[in-house]
Amino acid sequence: MLLKGLNDIDKAASKILSSIGENRIICFYGEMGAGKTTLIREICKKLGVTDVVTSPTFALVNEYTDENGTPVYHFDFYRIKQIDEVFDFGYEEYFYNPNAICLIEWPELVEPILPSEGVVDIYLKVNQDSSRVIEIVNKTEQ
Repeated sequence: MLLKGLNDIDKAASKILSSIGENRIICFYGEMGAGKTTLIREICKKLGVTDVVTSPTFALVNEYTDENGTPVYHFDFYRIKQIDEVFDFGYEEYFYNPNAICLIEWPELVEPILPSEGVVDIYLKVNQDSSRVIEIVNKTEQ
């Protein structure tokens, strides 16, 4: 999917939400500035989250609630130096909660502890003209 600008973000968020099915963990891959947080903000808006959605760069996780009362966890693992930091805050309660949605920035830093099922990968690539290409990989369908 090609995003020519911010006007396309609404369409991209809708496409992602329609593509995830029953999967609860959505991993966002992309370089710094690719638009991961912006896309997550729009996904949260579509889910009915009314909280201000910001990147949890220093807190590691922000907790929101969607319009149905479902927990939405937004992770940013950019600043972790060792995976032990993730063990310290009890990641299992988040990743293995069947009633929650986990939106994860910089998942490559925690891949060894991600569940083997229920994960969708979103790849964001910035083109030279500043447009973005988004690829959705539903591991369940592979």
